[in-house]
This record gives sequence, structure tokens and C-alpha cells, in this order.
Amino acid sequence: MKDSQGVIIVFNSDIPSHLKEIEMWHNNFIQQQRLQDKQCLLIAHVKPGSGDHTEKLDLSPALSKLTLVHSNLEEDPEDVRMEFMKYLRGVISSLSESRDREEMSIIT
Repeated sequence: MKDSQGVIIVFNSDIPSHLKEIEMWHNNFIQQQRLQDKQCLLIAHVKPGSGDHTEKLDLSPALSKLTLVHSNLEEDPEDVRMEFMKYLRGVISSLSESRDREEMSIIT
């Protein structure tokens, strides 16, 4: 069931080469698997003490469609937790919908 899959990509937003690397990960694990945007989560992690990095990242058009969370666990761990829980609820909902569709196709 493709609907039960999800991908979380965590990267260091301080390292410019990571943007190119996450594009490669996106191509190999999201586009090739034909996952929906809601099944994917990007987490731009900020190292403690490196300053505020909530500014707009220069993401490719495909990556800009995905949910992006800026992670700073020292300053705002609750925000990251809430976004992660929202993401998990979406994956669980997709799994449930897929299972319901599969059961209906067996019945009919």
C-alpha cells in the first residue's frame, strides 16, 4: 500500500550543499515511489547557538510543495513535536483511507 508510506528528511539548513542532497533524496524516495506531498516532511534542523534560521530557504519547486518545519530543539521543541504529530496523524489517516478502499474493493 503506497498510502501507508511516509518520508521524513532532516537536514542542516546551515550547509548549502544539503539543499542539493535533499533534492536527490526527494527524487529517489518520494518521486520514484509516487508519494503524495502530505506523506512527506522536511525538517530544517538548526544547531543550538547558530542563530535564527527561520528565513525562507531556496527550495526547488518540487521541495517547496512539501511541509517544511524549522527545528530548534533548544528554543522551541514543542513546535517540532506538534508538527511531527500532525504529520503522523496525516500518515495514519492515509493508511486508514487506503485500508477502507481496499476492503470496499474486496466487497464489491
